[in-house]
Amino acid sequence: PPPQQPGSGFAPPPPQPGGGFAPPPPGGGFARPGGFAPPPPPGGGMTQLNNAMGGMSMGAGPPAPPKPFTPGGGPPPPGGPPPPGAPPAPGGGPTMFNPGAPAASRFPPTPGLNSNPPPPGGPPPPGAPTMFQPPPAPGQPGMPPGGPVVFQPPPPGGSLGGGPPPPGGPPGGPPPPGAAPGANFYQAGNAPGPAAPGVQGGGMAPPQQADNVDYSVQIPSRILQLTAGKLAQTAAVANSCKIPFGGVLRPLAPDQSPEEEAEVPTIQPGTSGIVRCKRCRTYVNAYVAWSDHGRKWRCNICAQMNETPSAYFCHLDEHGLRQDRHERPELCHGVVEYIAPAEYMVRPPQEPAYFFAIDVSATAVESGMLHSVSAAIKASLDDLPGRTRTKVGFITFDNGVHYYNLDPDMANPQMLVVSDLKELFVPLPEHLLVNLQDSRDIVENFLDNLPEMFAKRPVYGQSCLGPALKAAFTVAKAIGGKMCVFQSIQPNLGDGALKPREQPGIMGTPKEVTMLRSEAGNAWYKDTAVEFSRQQISVDMFLFPYQYMDLAALGELAKFTAGSMHSYPMFQKEQDGPRFEAQLKSILTQKTAFESVMRIRCTKGMRITNFYGNFYIRGTDLMALPNCNRDSVFGFDLVHEDPNISFSHVTIQGALLYTSDAGERRIRVMTQAIPVSGLLTEVVASVNVDACTALLSKQAVEVVLKSGLDNARMRMQQVCVEIIRAAKGGDRRTVSGYSVPGQQADNNPEEKPIPDNLKLLPLYTLAIMKNVAFRGGMDVHPDQRVQAYYIINELFVTDMKHFIYPRMFALHEMGASAGHALGDNGGSNDVDPETVAGHNRIQLPPVVSLSVENLSSNGVFLLDNGVEMYLWVGSAADLNIVGSLFGVHSLDDIDPSQIRIQTSGDDFANRFGSIVTALHEGKYSDADDGVIPKINVIREGDAHAEARFYWFLVEDRASFQGGTHSYGEFMKFVNNPAASAGAGPMPPGGAPPGGAPPGHPQGTMPPPMPQGGAPPPGPMPPGGPRPGPPGPPGAPMGGMNRGMPPGPPGPPVQPMAPPRGPPGGPPMAPPPGGMGMRPPPPNAGPPPGGPPGGPPGPPPPGGMAPRGPPPPGNYGGPPPPAPGGYGGPPPPSSQPPPPGPGSYGGPPRPGGPPPPMGGVMPPPPVNGGMPPPPRPSYGQPPPPPGGHR
Repeated sequence: PPPQQPGSGFAPPPPQPGGGFAPPPPGGGFARPGGFAPPPPPGGGMTQLNNAMGGMSMGAGPPAPPKPFTPGGGPPPPGGPPPPGAPPAPGGGPTMFNPGAPAASRFPPTPGLNSNPPPPGGPPPPGAPTMFQPPPAPGQPGMPPGGPVVFQPPPPGGSLGGGPPPPGGPPGGPPPPGAAPGANFYQAGNAPGPAAPGVQGGGMAPPQQADNVDYSVQIPSRILQLTAGKLAQTAAVANSCKIPFGGVLRPLAPDQSPEEEAEVPTIQPGTSGIVRCKRCRTYVNAYVAWSDHGRKWRCNICAQMNETPSAYFCHLDEHGLRQDRHERPELCHGVVEYIAPAEYMVRPPQEPAYFFAIDVSATAVESGMLHSVSAAIKASLDDLPGRTRTKVGFITFDNGVHYYNLDPDMANPQMLVVSDLKELFVPLPEHLLVNLQDSRDIVENFLDNLPEMFAKRPVYGQSCLGPALKAAFTVAKAIGGKMCVFQSIQPNLGDGALKPREQPGIMGTPKEVTMLRSEAGNAWYKDTAVEFSRQQISVDMFLFPYQYMDLAALGELAKFTAGSMHSYPMFQKEQDGPRFEAQLKSILTQKTAFESVMRIRCTKGMRITNFYGNFYIRGTDLMALPNCNRDSVFGFDLVHEDPNISFSHVTIQGALLYTSDAGERRIRVMTQAIPVSGLLTEVVASVNVDACTALLSKQAVEVVLKSGLDNARMRMQQVCVEIIRAAKGGDRRTVSGYSVPGQQADNNPEEKPIPDNLKLLPLYTLAIMKNVAFRGGMDVHPDQRVQAYYIINELFVTDMKHFIYPRMFALHEMGASAGHALGDNGGSNDVDPETVAGHNRIQLPPVVSLSVENLSSNGVFLLDNGVEMYLWVGSAADLNIVGSLFGVHSLDDIDPSQIRIQTSGDDFANRFGSIVTALHEGKYSDADDGVIPKINVIREGDAHAEARFYWFLVEDRASFQGGTHSYGEFMKFVNNPAASAGAGPMPPGGAPPGGAPPGHPQGTMPPPMPQGGAPPPGPMPPGGPRPGPPGPPGAPMGGMNRGMPPGPPGPPVQPMAPPRGPPGGPPMAPPPGGMGMRPPPPNAGPPPGGPPGGPPGPPPPGGMAPRGPPPPGNYGGPPPPAPGGYGGPPPPSSQPPPPGPGSYGGPPRPGGPPPPMGGVMPPPPVNGGMPPPPRPSYGQPPPPPGGHR
């Protein structure tokens, strides 16, 4: 046999006592008693020996000893209960899976079609001696070691697999040339070949298994997307290409369209149970290797050889594959679902339970939040999962905890108040969590009266969330389920009381990260969440902040219980109510998996290191998920554990064990094989830039929480530069990770183009660095950053792409077909999916790139990032469009809070409504219920509202460290970082730490050009373009845009009135400094100074209203309602109290505003020498329902 490589590949079966490889079964061939096989035919050499051994199941190393942990998924942590549904392990405690359980599918083999049932009693017994034939002639298939091939005539009809094979024969010869994909890759060996790159010298590459795997059996892309379609064969190649190998998994992803018949096959195991590996507990799948006529199968994760249960036996075909593989879903599908037998349960499946903990303080009552919560819950009662089995319960709280007796025999609900928060007790043993069908009338009665129950005597500024959570836990812990918490102020009573940690002085500094993590030494919410997770309770947080609430601490309830967190700053019932109610109804009524756990396995030689998302880890790799739904998304990293991978592919398998809403215990198994390549160019060419960007974003969140925002931006930029550099470098021969001498070095990397599949990576990297989650400056509220981190963790690949790089549509240039459904004559295969939206395939308007250069005063632009929408209206927009959208011809004299958008009426409004609905279809419910999401209206010239809008224009310069590059400048830096000015880990031209976006540093007027950036330009004359970075878009000189991508996929950019970038994507930004730059337009002021990559120059001196800074404490959201009190609890609507100290939205600190950056005095105020009037900010109370806004 060929020499073994240390630490490589799958292990062969253990040799028999006599030594050597195991001979064929008794009854055929030359098998000596000692276990030795006869030597191969003389004169064949190594090549002939390998050919002769084509039918043997070979490995490359000894079998690995069994791992110490429990095969079924690892023991539970000390003191905690076992994983849900775990069967008892042999000789030990309960485990997640049933060790060694065989299975019989409910899809039995169909008679005929090359499949015969096994003989009675299971596999064929050893047979009698058979005839022999002479060795094959040269050029014919070789014979296995151990003796000549046993002749077997084919059955009538020519089928090679129609009957039981002779026991002494080989499991199948090598596949003929041109064999169909799916042939058994373990039953053919590879001849030695040249060393692959990165492999140590010695003459021969690590042995690989023949690549006859059917790669068409894959997990659908809506469930799993990998960062690369091929993995590096060696750790050295992986380190060279710098690609973050891993994936993003959405186990319960819904179908993409109603017509899509992508239902996951369901398997009902028979009396034998489920077939799994006896060592690593991998589920049998399409990539396992069958041998010994189907009597055995080799695990594709750990290489363990397993016996095939007799009830699962089937003959193999001429390629060594099971004849019934197309009739068994687990052998021909990437995703299957088993109905788990009783041994997968530690208790009977519980009823779906929904418990609601509702804040009823004055803030919740006066803002209308309580009314919206009641309406949404009542609208969801008919569609809650579980139907007749569903249970519900309610607790409300302010300065006390209120239980509710929902006994179905009572006419009205009974409220039981517990005011002692230290000695909290449950006043009633039953009827606090009731069956919804039995108590439907009393539940609806309670929800109808809830908004008015606390309106007469509201409690201001007090909230005992911690005791309320303990009370709800006591009621729900026996069953588990979903708990929804609604909170409007920071908890300040009893357990879990939080102290205001907001410090505006440290924002924009390295200490800001302390406000993005929970308070050191206060682990109450994390400990509570872990206890909730152990009792199978998931928590969804719905927060309505009007001032600092400390989302970093409250969010841990959702993070460690596999829940979700949603924030609605400055909630107003009329504007935010429909969106919130639709979102809550969607969350309550969607398909939910209860009592679930998940584990992801990968082939030996690779290792899964980190997980991203909301979960709690039990042991080392078992994710505890009390609830898992269609929005549950998890990321993972995949790294090399061994220096070399000695086989042709790596398998990843995820298994989700859960209880369905119908009370069935199910196991969803997802398996996919990933090819392995030793060539860096092949690995780079397989990169999925969308999945890579999504995984990098999730990784960056962890970096922020560990080491700060600056390090996160630096790491993202470094990864982008290294990937592009490696992609341009191509394949290089390496030995032990070092380049082989004599290879020609590339002295001009800028001349090489970026590979097509990576052209959008620099753009997406720049967009991530300028995203609200990672951008620098002092104008991003800490609660807003934390909410962005939870959004990133909960988004799948497609939604993440739009959240990072939003789409901006030019509504004023919509074609006649935009807003209408695509006709049947436009085939789905011929239409770019980015040009249509929704199940009805509504055609979208043209897309423009995210640069201020593309805004024009005569235009109307809709920006959508998948979470929120902004409608920017130019000062000289078409009066007909303004009238169609708003019902008025001018927005100049209208209070922003009073603006209402019309989505129906004339033709333009109807098409606009169709576009908006299609863009967010499925985000609020499974069905198209016509809910229009909230749209923030931005008027040109409104500095406060435009400040947030400019955050999304990621292709322009920003004035914070790591964000001072425009898109064109960043492309030049990425193409040749060493040649860029100030090359280093951070881009050149960086501003001092703590800077803010152009024109909006916190509490200061914009400093002159060398120290910061000019404010965004003011209104333009009608029809004129808005100036952006110096110089119009064009073809820069100096090779700056070599390899520059045309922009993200989207609807084609139609020519617009003002000059724009190239069609189809972002404009070609001008080069930094003055390289190849055309002269600035007239009256545009002097050219900018400072280093290359600095901010743009000052605005033109005439005809532009300078933009002032936003008021201190801006939460960054839409324009707030009418002025009110700051900080303290919401007052009665007649008399607002003065601002409270310590509020983020409070007045300036004593002593005036802080000095401007760089020690430069700000320019004098304009408009008569008076500063702009103060605007209300994030710290104000909610308006009373029905009052003026």
